[in-house]
Amino acid sequence: MVPLIFNKEKILLNIDKSRVELSLHETIESTNDFCKITPFEKEFLVVTSDMQTKGRGRQGKKWISPAGNISFSIANENANDAPISLIAGVISQLALTKVLKVDEIKLKWPNDLIYNNKKIGGILVEKGISGSQNKTIVGIGINLALKEKKPWWGDLKSFNIQNSRDAILNNLIKGFLEFTDGNLSNWKDSWNLHCAHNNKIIRIINNKTVIDEGIFKGINNKGALLLESDKGIKKYSSGEISVEGIY
Repeated sequence: MVPLIFNKEKILLNIDKSRVELSLHETIESTNDFCKITPFEKEFLVVTSDMQTKGRGRQGKKWISPAGNISFSIANENANDAPISLIAGVISQLALTKVLKVDEIKLKWPNDLIYNNKKIGGILVEKGISGSQNKTIVGIGINLALKEKKPWWGDLKSFNIQNSRDAILNNLIKGFLEFTDGNLSNWKDSWNLHCAHNNKIIRIINNKTVIDEGIFKGINNKGALLLESDKGIKKYSSGEISVEGIY
């Protein structure tokens, strides 16, 4: 039974239903974990829940997922060397932009969505094997409205789009289908265009220790950040960054 808080027809509007299995929930521990243990016959398994009780981000960080926000995961079996976390950021930015009708959602390397210099969304990519299926799972959490926030958290409450959640989910699914079909070849240019910290001083952090500092000069085709310093251009493909003025 479809929870009344979701409209399945709106979520799958103009989507080839032969490609997507949709699983809707009122509450769930983790949409990513559900994808890990659930076999699917179609090309994609999409899981979304009104509330998520054990949401998490990268490096095991807790992700608060109260009712009314977006807790979304999409899984498929297509092995791909593309930097899916950054591509998912582009898909998410485009999905929100289409609904908000503004171009103010920004991206922070490697997996954050930013609005007004606050984190309003995050992406977690994981692998999962169940039976014969070797899955790539992309989890996306987006804050539409939060009652309580840490200083670095933000939401999209000012846009009054809580009733537009089905449309955002629809755009997210379409974005992943477009990428799979080869219609998002300009993802790197789009990511760089919407980056919140291009040409800003950043610090590279690994295991809570600052290991480098310089000017962020975008990303390459593999999603690695390009750091400019007096030693030239360096590439970093893992770690975290801090940017003055963000968070």
